[in-house]
Amino acid sequence: MATHEHEITEPVDLCLPDGSLNPAAVGWSRKPLHRANLRGWGRTKRWEYWCVTTPTHLVALTVSDLDFLALNTVYVLEFGPGGREFECSSIVPAGLGVRLPDTVAGAPGSEDVVVGPARPAGGKVRIEIRDENAGTRLRARCLTPERLPLEVGILVSRPEAHESLSVVVPWSGQRFQYTSKHTALPASGRLRIGGEILTFGGEDSETWAVLDHGRGRWPHTADWNWGAASGRTDGHTVGLQFGGRWTEGTGSTENGLCVDGRLTKIGEELDWRWSVTDPMAPWTLRTPSSGQVDLTFTPFHNRAVRTDAGLIANRTDQCFGHYDGRIRTDDGDEIAVEHLLGWAEDVHMRW
Repeated sequence: MATHEHEITEPVDLCLPDGSLNPAAVGWSRKPLHRANLRGWGRTKRWEYWCVTTPTHLVALTVSDLDFLALNTVYVLEFGPGGREFECSSIVPAGLGVRLPDTVAGAPGSEDVVVGPARPAGGKVRIEIRDENAGTRLRARCLTPERLPLEVGILVSRPEAHESLSVVVPWSGQRFQYTSKHTALPASGRLRIGGEILTFGGEDSETWAVLDHGRGRWPHTADWNWGAASGRTDGHTVGLQFGGRWTEGTGSTENGLCVDGRLTKIGEELDWRWSVTDPMAPWTLRTPSSGQVDLTFTPFHNRAVRTDAGLIANRTDQCFGHYDGRIRTDDGDEIAVEHLLGWAEDVHMRW
């Protein structure tokens, strides 16, 4: 079922010279084509979020510039009973020293991003996002709450002709978001915690990277759902990318399926069902009309974040778990989704 949304096939500026949304930028693309030439201060948000899943661990790196502050985070979760969980976050007032490019950081032709001191201490975080011939190199350093040195070194591959989902969500001419979501990217590297070193990736490995690249001008408050997963299932390499609530009424969605590197764009809003009071209960995600998505998400861990720091307040339940069910591509291929590792989240943000 083809989407009703406009497909963009040529490079385009996100904004007009006065800083408002460029009407020609509204639509979606199979690769990043937008230049986020944002102007102004106060409501502008920029971020790069990389999440890498292995059979045993999850590693997430965030570099964000929210205008009035920057928030850079390294997060590590070890799966299984008694698994360790580390989060190192550094708040940078006024975002000093944090500059994110108009295009995807660390991609060919774009700028690299480096934030934080080379030898971070006292709650500081070092994150690097760099372009390499073989892909995007991710590095991070910080100290765990127990003051153990934590180091991340990951190479995210760029498979030839692999498609992603980029879309502009227009709330108005002055409030809009450009998001570029990349799923099912093979990754390899290592994680060091103190004297312990974990290596992952390689041929036939179930190690996958997901990118959330965001640039836009947001309202003061926002609510959203986001779900993503990557892996091999039913003889295919599958990436799931789903959004909810924040796109309603805009004519755009951030819903798509990446199967063996080919994107199926879903223009229909998903029906998300979950328990706000018990986010660890199973979630369901379905397309009400097309039948392209019929999935159950079963969490095994909730990363619950509750923040109220004046200018910013955040209530997040980011649940990690597995997707099961079925999906259907634009070509009509029905694919069984079995135990695909990923996440689903419920967020309320004031910023």
